[in-house]
Amino acid sequence: MTDKEAIILLNTISGIGAIKIQSLMDFWKPAEIFNQSAGKLSQINGISSKIAKNILDTLDTDALEKELDIINRGGVEVVTKLDEEYPERLKEIYDSPPCLYVRGNVSVLKTPMLAIVGSRRISSYGRRMAQHLSEAAGYAGWTVVSGLAYGTDGIAHQGALDAQGKTIAVLGGGLARIHPQDHIPLAREIVKEGAVISEFPMTMSPNRHSFPMRNRVISGLSNGVLVIEAGIRSGSLITANFANEQGRTVFAIPGQVDNPSARGCNSLIKDGAKLTENFNDILEEFEFLPGFENYASRKQNKQQEEQELDFSAFSDVEQKICDALKVESLTIDGLVATTKLDLVEIMSTSMQLELKKILTKDNTGKYILSDYTSK
Repeated sequence: MTDKEAIILLNTISGIGAIKIQSLMDFWKPAEIFNQSAGKLSQINGISSKIAKNILDTLDTDALEKELDIINRGGVEVVTKLDEEYPERLKEIYDSPPCLYVRGNVSVLKTPMLAIVGSRRISSYGRRMAQHLSEAAGYAGWTVVSGLAYGTDGIAHQGALDAQGKTIAVLGGGLARIHPQDHIPLAREIVKEGAVISEFPMTMSPNRHSFPMRNRVISGLSNGVLVIEAGIRSGSLITANFANEQGRTVFAIPGQVDNPSARGCNSLIKDGAKLTENFNDILEEFEFLPGFENYASRKQNKQQEEQELDFSAFSDVEQKICDALKVESLTIDGLVATTKLDLVEIMSTSMQLELKKILTKDNTGKYILSDYTSK
């Protein structure tokens, strides 16, 4: 048995968990654990005689062979804490998973990541912000991390894909148990450039305990966590709490005070989360990561901003949007009504124009041309 196989086998044993596995690995190489007596194993902190017996009894089963067979048939790669591909940020957290099951692009685990989480029952405002900011992250070269759930998660994954960016979906069950099943097509799109990952054995079904465990991985992987909308007792706030414990920066979108789904975000802001209106608010916290260079050069090059912008270099869609905004400031819906363009096309293009500092938003949420473009 190799060390990797030993970690996979340990990970299939019920009741042991990441912390106990790490405790064992602090004393022995993974494969050596199965060569110890039950008495020696039970001397390790947290390892009861029952758990020690379960570990050794697993050798008399075909659990490893079954798991490896499903892994191979599923086109899955397992990355353990002993592997170079294992993300350093995740390794730093207290209860880092002993291994990650990965379907897709393993190299994406080493990229700058922004977790985007929020309500499953997202409002139209929350939907716009999730789409807006996930696309911005994609355009800036960041990987969007979320949980493949309904609502905010699905919108965040799709927004990154729409921007030709990468995204990681972290599951609350095994990779052979995609949940919700409605998002299987989305998962297939994600693995083309990004990845769908899990710490759980392949056929494990998600449950009420596994989702909070999933949330700590979402925050643990990421440089920062952005909460779009969240109730006071939501899973998104659990993710934000994990992020705070792990030393990650927490960002939150402010919401209407009479919207129950905004109370969690407003509470986070009161407690120190960074109020976030656009992606530049996020980039400002990470000047050493990709995306900031473009942001900084735009901000510092004041002389260029004072020049008249050459609209002749714009695409037809960009031209129509800018022409409309020369007349008046408009919301996304207002742009759709004025330009007669497709909503998705307008959202994508306006995002790119905003990143280029050609558009900005006023305090009512309407798009306006930046000062130097409207002279």
